[in-house]
Amino acid sequence: MTATQPGILEILGLAASVSLLAGWRLYVTIFATGLAMRLGAIPLPEHLAALQVLGNPWVMGVAFTAALVEFLADKVPWIDSLWDTVHTAIRPLGGALLALAVVDAQSPVWQVVAFLLGGGAALVAHGGKASARAVINTSPEPVTNIAASTAEDVATGGLLALAFNFPVAAGAIALGLLGLALWLLLAARAFLKRLFGLD
Repeated sequence: MTATQPGILEILGLAASVSLLAGWRLYVTIFATGLAMRLGAIPLPEHLAALQVLGNPWVMGVAFTAALVEFLADKVPWIDSLWDTVHTAIRPLGGALLALAVVDAQSPVWQVVAFLLGGGAALVAHGGKASARAVINTSPEPVTNIAASTAEDVATGGLLALAFNFPVAAGAIALGLLGLALWLLLAARAFLKRLFGLD
């Protein structure tokens, strides 16, 4: 994204991307965004100045520490599900606040809309991730869990880089991933119902 005033598609693409990623990896999203700002890789337009707080050393330090704990916890079966359970409220709230900061709407109506859509996107992404992990944790071997976690790490890094440089493309991919997360949520629900004989 350039330092010129972005269009509505760029703003929506960035908001959709960071909201979705907050549902997967909130702390990495916050840390990477703050780091990119401090290094000058993201020249923010004036209306996105609210995001500068992510580049604060204290915010980055806390986000980095939490990201490191999450990185490790996410690789261990059942610990990852416990971590996801604890973050069921945190990730959607983080996604909502990030979307609100990106959109930075002057109208209170659009502020509420951005907050709700960002939180909803993060909640669906989180639900899909947590549900898929619950299904994966039924397998006795740890390789699948580590592979799924690593795939999420790579996807998060790739989509963050894309969001910072090509927000419209990242937004389109985020919408596709949101659809995938919704499908994972429904598929995991059906699997767990069959597994526990709740049909």
